[in-house]
Amino acid sequence: MSGLSFARIAAVMVKEFTQLRRDRITYAMILVMPLMQLLLFGYAINTDPRHMPAAVLSHDHGRLANAVVATLERTTYVDVKHLPGSEAEMDRLMRRGEITLALTIPPDFSERVLKGDRAQILAEVDATDPTAAGGVAAAVATLPSNAFRAELRGPAAKPVSPAPFEVVVHRLYNPEGITSYNIVPGLLAIILSMTLVMMTAMAVTREVERGTMESLLSTPATAFEVMIGKLLPYIAVGLVQTVIVLALARLLFSVPMAQTLAGWIALTVGIVLFITGNLALGYLISTVVRSQLQAMQISMFYMMPSLFLSGFMFPFAGLPGWARVLGEIIPITHFLRIIRGSLLKGQVLADMGTDLLALGGFLVVVAVLTVARSRTTLD
Repeated sequence: MSGLSFARIAAVMVKEFTQLRRDRITYAMILVMPLMQLLLFGYAINTDPRHMPAAVLSHDHGRLANAVVATLERTTYVDVKHLPGSEAEMDRLMRRGEITLALTIPPDFSERVLKGDRAQILAEVDATDPTAAGGVAAAVATLPSNAFRAELRGPAAKPVSPAPFEVVVHRLYNPEGITSYNIVPGLLAIILSMTLVMMTAMAVTREVERGTMESLLSTPATAFEVMIGKLLPYIAVGLVQTVIVLALARLLFSVPMAQTLAGWIALTVGIVLFITGNLALGYLISTVVRSQLQAMQISMFYMMPSLFLSGFMFPFAGLPGWARVLGEIIPITHFLRIIRGSLLKGQVLADMGTDLLALGGFLVVVAVLTVARSRTTLD
């Protein structure tokens, strides 16, 4: 047995660096993954979300009512982005998830404040996400003590107890702030993405490695027909996973379910689009990679932004602007709105239109790219 040879060690090192350079996907993962972690953890993650969207329906256009709205915005917890003309319009905004806070100021607000007659305003908070609801509720609770410091003069400006008006807070959809009502439905999106994308990517890549994919392409079946035939069984697998997760969510965590047939139809459409889009993405990954290891690496790489930029772990509206733009591209973002909206808010197809179109658009784009890549790779 010869002694330790630094020349042989150096030769093996050169060989490994050469192999690493040839394996571009793994090399990219080594460089890009730490950078993405740094950006996501440093900039996108926010445990104290601010600038949540709000709507104000004010029947009193006096100076004191305007002061309440201005003081609310100065807290930075909410941004008043909607001024609905009716309660029905504001309810629709809340049900669709376009606002987190709905503030209603009655017509006699200013008059009752000046008379010391215990005025009230109504603050309705979307409590489907308890983290976001907590900050917004805390912000509106400070209004009675801060709103009129610069507006009231004379005897009315003297400190009084109780406060000049009261904020009545109603937490909608999840009044008890139960975290599992928000997390468990979201887990369905994560479970489906993690399993279906990786399962499809690795299964198709395995067939390419073994040469069975070339045998399929030697048949009269087109690339599109091969893709459809391969995805249909996995769609059934995804539907079984969905049924199991929803059943356990109800039995173990008492998560509310859709209450109407229209709600279940809307949810089913969203589930089918989401499952099919994930499977198509897994198939697309298989046309890019050369091994099952690379397929797994890219699948895991896809899951990181999906976890942090979709609204699963942190309120989506509290993310920075650039993170929200990226999040809108991720299908999990739209499916989270669909599943939570259906189960907790009673949404139907009309309420989910934008998110269903986003999932459908994602599916079409990925399917076209997959077919194009399949023809290029396999010709």
